Amino acid sequence: MMTSVRNDRPPGFHGPLRWAWLVAAVAFALDQASKWAVLELLDLRSVGRLEVVPGWVDFVLAWNTGMNFGLMASPGGFGQWLLPAVAALVCGGLSWWLYGARRPPNAWGAGLVIGGALGNALDRLVHGAVVDFLNVSVPAIDNPYAFNIADVCVVLGVVLVSFGRPARRPAGAIGPVPPS
Repeated sequence: MMTSVRNDRPPGFHGPLRWAWLVAAVAFALDQASKWAVLELLDLRSVGRLEVVPGWVDFVLAWNTGMNFGLMASPGGFGQWLLPAVAALVCGGLSWWLYGARRPPNAWGAGLVIGGALGNALDRLVHGAVVDFLNVSVPAIDNPYAFNIADVCVVLGVVLVSFGRPARRPAGAIGPVPPS
């Protein structure tokens, strides 16, 4: 006689999905705190540029109205409203994708992407542009681009998510997902 493992947990916000949103909250908070610090504490609006590690890392205020590297930039245009809507769709899609996830890197990675996407989306809604301030260069090579903590979270999150698709419960199965 076969016995089945009964799973009394209701479907919804548990396991990896909960971890993803916890990581997202931490990523979002770090991103917003860093932006607040450079705008308010360091007053980068007035200072313009701050050398952190001379020749390697500078804080430079850049208002990005477009996507990565300023692509499709349009001040006050579609980006201020369309890109946050896309970010919300990505967050919802990742949450749905994670619903059956059992691998921690998927949850952590998705959480980093969600936190970073929401951080940049909030910037667009509040400031009309994303607050970028990190400029990393190599001595003798001038890098014209700036980024922020949210961007780092999104990139790291995509790397973690790419480690593999989430394990899914076979149709009709009860109990934990068997190891693959």
